[in-house]
Amino acid sequence: MPNPLILYDGVCGLCNRFVQFVFRHDRKAIFRFVSLQSPLAARILSAHDASAIDLDTVYVIRNFDPAHPDLAKPENETGTQPLLSRSDAVMFVLQELGGLWRALALVLRCFPRFIRDWGYRVIAGNRYRIFGRYPTCPVPDPSVRNRFLDL
Repeated sequence: MPNPLILYDGVCGLCNRFVQFVFRHDRKAIFRFVSLQSPLAARILSAHDASAIDLDTVYVIRNFDPAHPDLAKPENETGTQPLLSRSDAVMFVLQELGGLWRALALVLRCFPRFIRDWGYRVIAGNRYRIFGRYPTCPVPDPSVRNRFLDL
């Protein structure tokens, strides 16, 4: 069954806190996760003409089905399944979490993308210094491990 897929920097302290935030607020457990350091992320991003070595962003694919071999690629030329990045990815996650988080996504949408992405890049450029960096990707708790597709 297709689920939204979040591709994140697995060694980044901020990114791991974001994943934990999603766990706490994703009451329907719809989100799945893949570390950008994994071969699966490289394959998915390559299909979208993006690079897994660009660790300064979070990506989201709205409907990803790992059992269906061609869903790692865009569904069609019109881009009905785009690869969302930076602020667009974060706003999508907030919107799907619902409640006050959906309202925050609507507020953020009032700002033009270039302003949202500028703010995102400022934070991303300083994330290791402020939030720390793990030597390797942390192993998720067994209760949520099934939501990580690269384990």
